[in-house]
Amino acid sequence: MRATAGLTALALLSIAWLGGIAPARAESASPPSGCEVPAYLLSSESELKKVAEAVKTDGRLDILVIGSRSATVVAPNGSGFPGRMEAALRDKLPGVAVKVDLRLQIKKTAAEVSGELGQILGEGQPPTLVIWQTGTVDAMRAVDPDDFRTAVDEGVATLQKRGSDVVLMNLQYGPRMETMITTAPYLDVLRVVAQQHGAPLFDRFAIMHHWNETGQFDLFNNSRGIDLAKRVHDCLGRALASFVIGAARVNPAELRTPRQ
Repeated sequence: MRATAGLTALALLSIAWLGGIAPARAESASPPSGCEVPAYLLSSESELKKVAEAVKTDGRLDILVIGSRSATVVAPNGSGFPGRMEAALRDKLPGVAVKVDLRLQIKKTAAEVSGELGQILGEGQPPTLVIWQTGTVDAMRAVDPDDFRTAVDEGVATLQKRGSDVVLMNLQYGPRMETMITTAPYLDVLRVVAQQHGAPLFDRFAIMHHWNETGQFDLFNNSRGIDLAKRVHDCLGRALASFVIGAARVNPAELRTPRQ
């Protein structure tokens, strides 16, 4: 998995306890403690039909993550959740060639990203799945929620028109962040737009809130630094992999034997 673009300080305000550099390819690892997620947060009524077809028919899955600073993590040879998702999907989907690319869009609002989607996707075959992580910069800049909704709506429509399945990912949760910015309007917008376009919503905010409330992670205490960040990203990547497989209605047990 490769990452592009540089890193800046803006998103650091909302994710100070995560920190980060661009992720490298992640290797498989045993699930860490603290990854438990309620089943309802890993299910979606919307289906990823193109993902299902690519996995079952073509034996490959190309994913593009359009992410912000919180898609990365500080650690030598470490990775953010995109790399961990790639590793988890390879483990869960025997015989399927999985590739995850990351395009960092630092300090950009949804409107700015939406306007550059043609350039981000480039020419040729579009990725089977685009995971669009958005909302943090808009919330930090107090962008009008209606303008945010228009931008996300247009962006999802563009991605689907190009032929990709889309998963929207909302803001990450952090107790400190809640004292700094208002998140509710942007969380609501992403939920509504996802429903309107039949695009699954990966509720990262609710998942991380659950982890914090149940004591699986102490997201208020950043004293553990990189170790905490690595564990959270690992769990998010695994949860996202399970979410994608579930939304595609794929049964890994029915897949063909791994290629030799």
